Amino acid sequence: MVQRVAVIGAGPSGLTSIKACLDEGLNPTCFDSSHDIGGLWRFKEKPEPGRANIYQSVVINSSKEMMSFSDFPPPAELPNNMHHSEVLLYLRLYAKAFNLLQHIHFQTTVLSVRQTPDFAVTGQWEVETEREGQRETHVFDAVMVCTGHFTQPHLPLSDFTGIESFEGRYFHSWEYRNADGMEGKRVVVIGIGNSGGDIAVDISRVAEKVYLSTRSGAWVVSRVGQRGFPADLFGTSRMHLMINKVFSSWINRMLEKNLNEAFDHKLYGLKPKHGLFAQIPVVNDDLPARIISGRVQVKPNVKEFCGSSVVFTDGSVINNVDVVVFATGYNYSFPFLPSALQAKSGYRLLLYKHVFPPALTQPTLAVVGFIHGFGAVNPLAEMQARWATRVFKGLSTLPSEERIIKEIQKDTKTMHQSFACSERNPLQVDYIPYLDSLAEQVGARPNILWLLMKDPRLALQVWLGPCTSYQYRLTGPGQWVGARQAILTQWERVIQPFRTREVPEPETRPSSRLSIMVTFSGVILLYCCYNKFCI
Repeated sequence: MVQRVAVIGAGPSGLTSIKACLDEGLNPTCFDSSHDIGGLWRFKEKPEPGRANIYQSVVINSSKEMMSFSDFPPPAELPNNMHHSEVLLYLRLYAKAFNLLQHIHFQTTVLSVRQTPDFAVTGQWEVETEREGQRETHVFDAVMVCTGHFTQPHLPLSDFTGIESFEGRYFHSWEYRNADGMEGKRVVVIGIGNSGGDIAVDISRVAEKVYLSTRSGAWVVSRVGQRGFPADLFGTSRMHLMINKVFSSWINRMLEKNLNEAFDHKLYGLKPKHGLFAQIPVVNDDLPARIISGRVQVKPNVKEFCGSSVVFTDGSVINNVDVVVFATGYNYSFPFLPSALQAKSGYRLLLYKHVFPPALTQPTLAVVGFIHGFGAVNPLAEMQARWATRVFKGLSTLPSEERIIKEIQKDTKTMHQSFACSERNPLQVDYIPYLDSLAEQVGARPNILWLLMKDPRLALQVWLGPCTSYQYRLTGPGQWVGARQAILTQWERVIQPFRTREVPEPETRPSSRLSIMVTFSGVILLYCCYNKFCI
């Protein structure tokens, strides 16, 4: 019987895994090689090898309501798109509220995780750790791997002819902290992911000129949406999911048209070959302004380096380059795991629903937080952890290995057809359907039709409003009595940080009874369509 669980990593995924264990009556022990919680969101003045790092100016792409854990709404006064220091504050509050810190062993590195000799019977694991030069081996009934995938920078120097002759300085974006030392420099940033866009903008405020090199281009979206509200609160409802499923091509064209009306991606040299939903877009409010002002110039892929000159594939040359920043992504690896558990399906790990390795005779090892989607990772990781702990306890069962393999192959094929996957971008999921599929396993998926009969006001919010994580605490195991109130007050928490100067609001007429009835009827009709197309 599973009781003792090892949790590797004390970032957001590790913290929510500790809590999921406690919720199921398990005894978690978390190991983290650093001296504090936070993982990616703990800023380090100097890069720490083997750990994720961020730069000083990082602001989270997802708004606070969309990235919150399902039973811990963020404080209303926090800004909607938080600075990394405020994300860390939220994680500290979460850890304190649920007494998670007492379960964490800091400055303890996990060296290996291996099956015990009697694993087929017990499902147990030997976890070897090191702290201050002292090694120790522990036996656990289950293991949750929560180390993330931004720890091993990918620096593809062999892809760039002449890099050894480059006379300036070059480094990976993993090392970047701020623009100090970039004053008056000519800088080339290679790669247009979120880090590449952010760093190009950051450096352009002090540099002579920044050149942003991209091989494939990218769709650029803003954090600021309709009427200035967080953009990710719109178009992320269950109703929108249904509409997107039915009219996906038309929705894609319409959204791309709207993005191009804000600024023409082709005119700005950014237009990619892939569609908007094929790859996670670049979230950047400042990049178009830096391009239009000439502070950032978009360039094609780098062909070669010649001394202090950079030659691009279109034949253009930039001379006297001082600095090159490689924003070229990360390699993912779990060096402490047995090689048999690191098999791949396509570019991604061979994992059932991105969590469980299929070859284990006992499902007592889970990978949590190794996931991408059009939304924040916190709710995804939390749902993975809730499901995993119930599997550990035998409250939720997995299919046969044969069926698991078939489902992984099917999911991989679907993923490669739907998204622009690559070795640097190995996996991606449809956000709400993926959450719902795990919630179904947990028994926590919201039943909208039942809510319509019992609580129409709440049902309308669940169906028409943003799909925040609180929806997965309304019913079933892990039900939280505050979930309803969290959903009904989420817009109040969105508005609160804007209230730094009160402005009188005009009087508005209340909605008519007829409009309420029409809306109610429409919700029922759309829900029926949703079940047909999205289940």
